[in-house]
Amino acid sequence: MAQKAIQLDRETFSCSVCLDQLKDPVTIPCGHSYCKNCINGHWDTQDEMRIYSCPQCRKSFTPRPELVKNTMLAALVEDWWSRQRSSRRTSALITMRELEGSRHNIQQRIQDREEDVKLLQQEVEAINGSADKAVEHSEKIFTQLIRLMEERRSDVKQQVRSQQETEVSRVKELQEKLEQEITELKRKDAELKKLSHTEDHNQFLHNYPSLSALSESTYSSSIKIRPLKYFEDVTAAVSEVRDKLQDVLRETGTNISLTETQVDILPSQPEKKTRAEFLRYSRKIKLDPNTAYRHLLLSERNRKATYMNQQQSYSDHPDRFTLYYQVLSRESLTGRCYWEMELRGRGGGRVRVAVAYKNIRRAGKSHNCGFGFNDKSWALGCDNITYEFSHNNIQTPVSGPLSSRVGVYLDHSAGILSFYSVSDTMTLLHRVRTTFTQPLYAGLFLSGNESTDISDISEVRRLQRAQRY
Repeated sequence: MAQKAIQLDRETFSCSVCLDQLKDPVTIPCGHSYCKNCINGHWDTQDEMRIYSCPQCRKSFTPRPELVKNTMLAALVEDWWSRQRSSRRTSALITMRELEGSRHNIQQRIQDREEDVKLLQQEVEAINGSADKAVEHSEKIFTQLIRLMEERRSDVKQQVRSQQETEVSRVKELQEKLEQEITELKRKDAELKKLSHTEDHNQFLHNYPSLSALSESTYSSSIKIRPLKYFEDVTAAVSEVRDKLQDVLRETGTNISLTETQVDILPSQPEKKTRAEFLRYSRKIKLDPNTAYRHLLLSERNRKATYMNQQQSYSDHPDRFTLYYQVLSRESLTGRCYWEMELRGRGGGRVRVAVAYKNIRRAGKSHNCGFGFNDKSWALGCDNITYEFSHNNIQTPVSGPLSSRVGVYLDHSAGILSFYSVSDTMTLLHRVRTTFTQPLYAGLFLSGNESTDISDISEVRRLQRAQRY
């Protein structure tokens, strides 16, 4: 209205000839007003015809009317221009204030971002320092293990060689004694053979008893042959040590993971317990109006979605959902992300908090469009009674405390998607372990008299940083 009033005043107090502010205004007999110089100049061109007309209504006058200054109009014009100059000065003052306010906001944001940069730099230094210490400590431990293994290997080798020498000496000693016995037996056999050719019976009877007598062998009964089995017990024992060590290293390797201040190097992550731990990975999510179903109203800088009975005046766009009351985020989600949804209304309707690939179908009546009804989306359904998880058109009942706030944690590279009931504590509702092949987008489905806010938790993080310092 103020703009219309200003436009009306400009038209009222402007000359239709020069299109500028009325100067020394005069009013001619038809009632129209002009600058005195402007109307005189116009009539000067009509002196030859002796017929003088109004530049606006074309009404003719003869003779040439005498021009008299319109003092009331002149006073009104001067008053209006005085007010305009005052208004401009006021506007200028209000604009130098807005500028200061804008600069203050920008400077505050610069300060916040510089603090964030410092914190991230500290985190980088902490990551590097922790990684260096971990590598150094690990190197020392593995060096000790290698040294211990080398020592144990040397001990086993020495013990086996010592036992080998003892056993070989024992066998060789027995072998020598048996060879001596064989030599003695062969000597007796030769003498008996010689005696068998003796023709003197008296000599035969005299020598035979001493040659035929054999002493009992003391070695044959003690010989026990163990072919290829002398050190099998040692091999089995060493193999058992190897298997146990492999099991320990395999189990330890699975459990080795980085703390929350570290980056994605190993997929295994410790379970987060508190909201503060999740807030370290908070993401500011904005909804994409080009994807919103026409009965969804986006507000609060595209961070709130509300179900509406009447259609919204969205333009046609190929990314828009045409059947399901759904909307996707503008930003893609990779790495580790956390965000929260504040669910309001719950007037008998249902809300689905979801993530989906960008290539999910947008048009048609197929389940390929709905969150949780295909292999391109994962969704947690919420109402005022129950939770339900859906993926690829398979529904799974979920138990847990009902809350108006749902937290979503995504570790894209590790293939982990978790939904939490957020109140004074964090309660895990459902966790998905899979392999994500594309970037994901946050999604919402609304039905009934529902609205959903994507919580701006960046302010919470800023307050936490302020408290730490």
